[in-house]
Amino acid sequence: MQLEILTPEHQVFNGNVYGIYLPGVEGTFELLDMHAPLIASLGKGKMKVLKEKTGQTDVFEISGGFVEMLNNKATVLIEDATSME
Repeated sequence: MQLEILTPEHQVFNGNVYGIYLPGVEGTFELLDMHAPLIASLGKGKMKVLKEKTGQTDVFEISGGFVEMLNNKATVLIEDATSME
């Protein structure tokens, strides 16, 4: 699936991924390839980008925002992201 992560200042990530773990306001959830359409609020926590099925990941600390999943594209709009690597 296509993933784009944006803050008001810059683009954090743009590319194809296997899935993402997100900190929702009521708990962590996962979006995988071909997920149903969805809009959700995000809370403060760790967002994990699963680049491949082999386990390659990027981890970001986020401060809240929103995610939209539509037509196999996830768009994550957040206030700020700090890489955990």
